[in-house]
Amino acid sequence: MASSSAEEVKRELYPPIEPYSSGFLKVSDLHTVYWEQSGNPSGHPVVFLHGGPGAGTSPNNRRFFDPEFYRIILFDQRGAGKSTPHACLDENTTWDLIKDIEKLREHLDIPKWQVFGGSWGSTLALAYSQTHPDKVTGLVLRGIFLLRKKELDWFYEGGAAAIFPDAWESFRDFIPENERDNFISAYDKRLNSDDLQTQYMAAKIWTTWELRTAHLLPNEEHIKKGEDDIFSLAFARIENHYFVNRGFFPTESFLLDNINKIRHIRTSIVQGRYDVCCPMMSAWDLHKAWPEAELKVVPNAGHSANEPAVGAELVAANEMHKNFLKSG
Repeated sequence: MASSSAEEVKRELYPPIEPYSSGFLKVSDLHTVYWEQSGNPSGHPVVFLHGGPGAGTSPNNRRFFDPEFYRIILFDQRGAGKSTPHACLDENTTWDLIKDIEKLREHLDIPKWQVFGGSWGSTLALAYSQTHPDKVTGLVLRGIFLLRKKELDWFYEGGAAAIFPDAWESFRDFIPENERDNFISAYDKRLNSDDLQTQYMAAKIWTTWELRTAHLLPNEEHIKKGEDDIFSLAFARIENHYFVNRGFFPTESFLLDNINKIRHIRTSIVQGRYDVCCPMMSAWDLHKAWPEAELKVVPNAGHSANEPAVGAELVAANEMHKNFLKSG
């Protein structure tokens, strides 16, 4: 995509809208996922893949897309948001989620769709499109996360603590000193404790660490979500489960090694320069492996899609995809 055209497109979030349909899809004997559609029922389909994993969707997620052009599909991944059973880790892997995305596409009678994902959503979008490249018309990715050891170590084993030492202390001090050689493993033990109160406490602390580091400028309203037992339990348990299992990928560089399968797909990457959760090294590695994809580095932003500068670039990326689709 020519970056010169980026100056000419809309960059403001669209007004809030309500879904025109929603439902629950039984994807296994155990799991049922919540889905919704908004925008234009006859429009170009786009599926929104939320982050975490475990974060669930929110109404604001609809606002990145032109509701007159796009048929906007949101769904809560296994165990997250309104999907049931809540915070459940059984039968919850990347490959289960990819099957769910396909089941939802078929359920909604959609031949192919644009895929939009940020943070863990970018991981899942890459894995899904590499598995089903013929079902993807375009990709918009934000805050690239390739689920490699160096990324997990940066955020959970002391790297990001150099920038947020104040927020790190609460995360660190919850774990006894003799277990601090592997925080992901130590939290795994507590997030799967037989004592529900221990789970809740670990979940709040795990979630709040991420929320306190997700914005370039602190967002107190966002940080307060960490106090919500329901939200934080799913967020922390599911995230930690995926990270303990390294995303269920067969190799460390799996997503980069399979770029050839999706090299032809029109793709926009939006990356906050000061993203502490998913540092720009991963977006840069993806860019080097895939120079055909457009990389937009946002100079005044961190990780969150809710930061104004990131939101503006995400809207602009969707507008450029829309204009390309309109041009035939």
